Amino acid sequence: MVDDRENTEAFRALALQVTCHAINQLTDRQEVRLLMQDTINRLAKQIAASIAFIGGDCRLIVLPEYFLTGFPMGESLAVWAEKACLEMAGAEYEALGKIAQQYKIFLAGNAYEIDPNFPDLYFQTCFVIDPSGTVVLRYRRLNSMFAPTPHDVWDKYLDCYGLSGVFPVAKTEIGNLAALASEEILYPEVARCLTMRGAEIFLHSTSEVYSKERAPKEAAKICRAVENMAYVVSANSAGIANTAIPSASTDGGSKIIDYRGLILAETASGESMAAFAEIDLAALRRYRRRPGLNNLLSRQRLELYAQSYSQSHFYPANTMLDKEVDRKHFIQTQQETIERLAQLGVI
Repeated sequence: MVDDRENTEAFRALALQVTCHAINQLTDRQEVRLLMQDTINRLAKQIAASIAFIGGDCRLIVLPEYFLTGFPMGESLAVWAEKACLEMAGAEYEALGKIAQQYKIFLAGNAYEIDPNFPDLYFQTCFVIDPSGTVVLRYRRLNSMFAPTPHDVWDKYLDCYGLSGVFPVAKTEIGNLAALASEEILYPEVARCLTMRGAEIFLHSTSEVYSKERAPKEAAKICRAVENMAYVVSANSAGIANTAIPSASTDGGSKIIDYRGLILAETASGESMAAFAEIDLAALRRYRRRPGLNNLLSRQRLELYAQSYSQSHFYPANTMLDKEVDRKHFIQTQQETIERLAQLGVI
C-alpha cells in the first residue's frame, strides 16, 4: 500500500476556522497560560478529527490570527508583552510542536511574541512548525496599526536578522512556504518580496469581517494569488469569545485559492474544517514555467519600479528604536505621515 504522505507534490491543506478565546479579562499570567493550554488541547482534538475526515494526505494546517490570545484592548505595550506574548522557545510552541509531530503535519499560525533582542517590545509573529516539531519559519508582521513591527526598529532588526529574516521563506518537502499576517494581504509589496525569494504557498492567518460581498481583503486574496502565481491558504477565526466585541464580528470565509485565482474551498461561519483542498505543487510549477501571456512572474520588469520606491518615503522607519512609546505613538505617527504626504502633493 502506498502511503499518501510519501507524495509531497500533491497533498491537502486545511484552513482551520476556530474560535479565539481572548485573554483580555485575565490579569494573572498563570491564568493566561492555563487558558492558552486549554486552547491548544482543544486544537489537538479538532486537528485529529479533521485529519481523520480529510485523509492522511492532509499535510498542512493553517490556524487563524492570534488564536491563543485575541488582540490588545487598551493594554499598554508592557502589560500586553507580560500577559499575552509567547517566548520564542516557550511552552506554547513546544505544545504545538507536539501536535505537528503526532500528526506529521506542517502547522502554521500567528501569535504575539517577545524577542530578547528587543526587550521593551513585542512582535506579531506568523510561524510554521514542521513535522519534527521545529519552528522552520518565523515572520514578524511588517504593517500594523497598533503594534510594533520590525520596521519600527529597522536598523537594529536588520543587524539581528538580515533581509532574509524580514522576508523568510521556508523551503520544505511540501513546497516553499511564506506567511502573510491578516491585513498584510492588502500590501502587494510584502507578498511580492516573498515571491522573489521563491514563495509558492502563502499562509494567511487572519481575523477579519466576512460577508458574501467581496470586501477589500477578499479581493486582495485573489489578487495576491494571481499576481504571484501562488496558492493562498487563508484561515479566519470563528469569532472571538470573552470580549465586549460581538463575538461573530470576525467569523467565516476561510478559504484556499489556487495560483489562477480560483477559490478551491471556502467555509461559512462558525468553527469549521470545510476549507480544505488539494495543493498540487507539480501543476503550480508547470504553470510557472510555461511561456505565455499568463506567466506574470517571468514578465516582471522590476527595474522599472526600483528607483521610484527608493526615492519615496512614506511611513518612517526606526520610530521605536531606543525610544519608549505608548499606544498614542502609532496614530500620531500616521497623522504626521498624512500631513507630510499632503504637503508633498502625494495625497
